[in-house]
Amino acid sequence: MTKSDTGKKPDLLYTVVIVGGGTAGLAVAARLLRERPTLDIAIIEPSTTHAYQPGWTLVGAGAMTLKSTLKQERSLIPSQATWIREAVKSFEPDAHQVTLTGGRVIGYRRLIVCPGIQLDWNKIDGLSDTLGRNGVCSNYSRETVEYTWTCIQSLAGGQAIFTQPPMPIKCAGAPQKIAYLASDYWRKQGTLFRTKVDFSLAGEALFGVGYYLPELQNAVDYYGIDLNFKHNLVSVDGPGRKATFAVSAANGKTEHVVKEFDMLHVTPPQSAPDFVKSSPLANDAGWLDVDPGTLVHNKYDQVFGLGDAIGTSNAKTMAAARAQTPVVVANVLSSLDGAPTKAIYDGYGACPLTVAYGKVVLAEFLYGGKPAPSFPYDQRKASRFAWFLKTKAFPHVYWDMMLKGRDISVPHHPEWVKI
Repeated sequence: MTKSDTGKKPDLLYTVVIVGGGTAGLAVAARLLRERPTLDIAIIEPSTTHAYQPGWTLVGAGAMTLKSTLKQERSLIPSQATWIREAVKSFEPDAHQVTLTGGRVIGYRRLIVCPGIQLDWNKIDGLSDTLGRNGVCSNYSRETVEYTWTCIQSLAGGQAIFTQPPMPIKCAGAPQKIAYLASDYWRKQGTLFRTKVDFSLAGEALFGVGYYLPELQNAVDYYGIDLNFKHNLVSVDGPGRKATFAVSAANGKTEHVVKEFDMLHVTPPQSAPDFVKSSPLANDAGWLDVDPGTLVHNKYDQVFGLGDAIGTSNAKTMAAARAQTPVVVANVLSSLDGAPTKAIYDGYGACPLTVAYGKVVLAEFLYGGKPAPSFPYDQRKASRFAWFLKTKAFPHVYWDMMLKGRDISVPHHPEWVKI
C-alpha cells in the first residue's frame, strides 16, 4: 500500500479505490490491472452475488435461466485486487477518503465511482407489499424475474399492464421488451386475441431515438398494444388487482386513473444511490457530477465515474459501461502519470430491443441520440442476427472478455445510417 499524504490517517490506503463491483467496477478494475499489473487497487462492494442483468428480460420471457445470469462476486474480482466487502457511507474528496458503513476510512490517490443505480420500489405505494405475488412482477428484481415468466404462462386472457417510470432508468428499452415478448408468447398460444395489453409510460415517446421508432411502433400495432403516454404508476393494490396512475393532461393538470389488471409488470423509479446523492460528488439532480467526455469529476480531478450512477445524458446500459471503461482507464493512468486526461467518451450506448422471440432491433446511438450502427445492415429492422447477439454473443462478451479487461472495441459507423 502507498503512504498517505492526506490529513486524517486512513485505516487502509490504496492507489486506486473503486466503489462498486458491478459491471463497470469489475470491467475497469480488470482493464487497469491488465494494462498496469502492479497497481494497488481496492474494490468496495458489499454484494456476494454478481448478476448479468441484461439477461433478465430473457429470463422473464422464459428464454434464459436465472442461474445462467448469476456468479459469485469473489470469482470475478481480479486476483491482484483487494475486495472490501462493505458498503460506502460517505465520501470526503478533499481528504481523498471514503468512509464505510462499518466505520473504516479508506484512502486513495484516485477514486473511481461506479456503484450502479438505485431501484426506488418504495416510491410506488403498496408495491413492496405485493411484488412477486398477486400477478405483480418485475424483471428488474432478481427475486421476482422468474415470477414474470410464471405470470406470462398462466395468463390466458384478461388485462396485462406494463409500466415505465420517468427517466432516467437503466436499460430504457427493457419495459417495452417484455411487453413484446409476452405478447408474442400469447400470440403463439392463441390467447392474445382475448388479452388486452397495456403499456403505460410516464414519458411522451416510445423510444428516445427516433431513428429506430418505426419498427417499434410496428410491433405495438402488430400485437395490438394500447400505448398510454404521461401515465406514471403511483400505487398498487395487489389483492384488489388495481393500479393507480398519475396522468398528466394537456392543460398541465394531473389526475389519477385506476386500472384493473390480471398481470402487472412494474419497472420501478430509479435514482443515484443515496450515499452518492448526499455527497459532495453529486450534481443538483443527485447523480455523480462528471465531465461527459473525459468522465473526470467536474470539481475533484482525482475522482472518475462511469456506469449508471453518472450524471451524463447517455443511455444507462451495459454497452455504455463497455465504451466508458477504456476512457476511464486511459484517463486514470494518465492522471497518475501526471499527464493530461485526453481520452473522450462519445456517449455510445446500445439497446437490443426484443420485439419477438428470435427478432431484435439493435439500437445503437451516441450523445444526442445520433444513430451509430456497428454492422453493415439496416439496424432499424428486427433481425435474427441481432437475436443471436443478444442471446449468445453478448453474454460471452460480458463474462469472458469485458469482466476480464479485454479490449472488445467494435467500431460504430454513423455514416452507415440509412436515409
